[in-house]
Amino acid sequence: MVRCSRFVATAAVVSLLLSGAAMAQRKQQGKGRLIVPSSSIENPADLGRRAHTNMRVFLPDGYTPQTGAPPFAGYFYETPASAACLYGLVKTTSPDCNPNVVTENPHGGANAIALVDAFDDPTAEADLDYFSAQFGLPKPRFKVVYATGTQPAQDPTGDWELEESLDIEWAHAMAPHAKIFLVEAASNSFGDLLTAEIVAADLVRKAGGGEVSNSWGGGEFPEEVLYDAYFATPGVVYFASTGDAPGVIWPSTSPNVVAAGGTSISRNPFTGSFLVETAWTETGGGVSEFEPRPSYQDGIASIIGTARGVPDLSFDSNPDTGVWVYDTTPFEGFIGWWIVGGTSVASPSLAGIVNSAGDFHHSSHGELREIYKNLGNPHAFNDTTLGYCGPYAGYFVGAGWDPCTGVGSVNGKSGK
Repeated sequence: MVRCSRFVATAAVVSLLLSGAAMAQRKQQGKGRLIVPSSSIENPADLGRRAHTNMRVFLPDGYTPQTGAPPFAGYFYETPASAACLYGLVKTTSPDCNPNVVTENPHGGANAIALVDAFDDPTAEADLDYFSAQFGLPKPRFKVVYATGTQPAQDPTGDWELEESLDIEWAHAMAPHAKIFLVEAASNSFGDLLTAEIVAADLVRKAGGGEVSNSWGGGEFPEEVLYDAYFATPGVVYFASTGDAPGVIWPSTSPNVVAAGGTSISRNPFTGSFLVETAWTETGGGVSEFEPRPSYQDGIASIIGTARGVPDLSFDSNPDTGVWVYDTTPFEGFIGWWIVGGTSVASPSLAGIVNSAGDFHHSSHGELREIYKNLGNPHAFNDTTLGYCGPYAGYFVGAGWDPCTGVGSVNGKSGK
């Protein structure tokens, strides 16, 4: 890796971050509006019954989704090529990983990745094709599957459609040669989503193995342990987002899934150069109230005690440092290019990276044993050592596993 010392916290780096932030404020750069979609808000009546997405959308001042096409000057949000550079997925001599400069996309991918979502996205395939063409990715091998055999209704808010565009585009971006299935549940009820989970896993199994990604979740509830069996099809590795608020959500707390948490990418506000990766303050993380510690986490028992700890690993999820997503189902009255964050980004992206690594473990437990066996291995993971998260901002990152970033973010394809 060019940036093998990227996470060393020095006074110079901190000073640069602070001075850069001050300059950005004076020049009005980075200002904008944070949008929390209605699909990402959990109502009290939803607990144990309905899932929510884990998206946050950033709309810079003076920008509309119909303005231009990324990457373009003045906007340093992540592209497939910049993510590949940041996370060691391609060989590069550009240590700054500037989204407007780097062009080499991730390589690899095989078999299948299935994305489980609620409602119907009528523009999913066209949007994925446009996204791929814009960034020079291969034409996707893509199919929409209705979980019940009947086309679901659209989400009247348009929010789940943006989630679906995010999921399929970033799974494809990280594993461009894998077959992508979008499995649409009839609604966002856990019953409908778990029905779709069975369909998704069967599609992946028949394709020779791969991953199922779930960017949705909900607050923990006692009966969740009974539903963990839905994430146990042989030949399939499951991923789930850890949420965009302090604390933990299910199914990321299930021992049968890889829990995908969030980090934040800091860039020089004038040049776009990479500075440092830290914990995202809003990422979900911590220990489960109902799930016992699985054996693959025995090595971190001194931190988590007897309960399941999340996340397992992380990916850029801060909407202020978000990724480009193309969606032509109206959201907030617009169609086009959106800047999206939240741990909804992490789950499909990490599923894609693990797919492109090519090991195709027989289960989530096999994948997680590999991840925790490589805890602390700098050739496999970037051990994020700056930042905090959690209730009352009470969790701090540190060497090894922590409840903000897990084992850290990925560094290349080994150890996965």
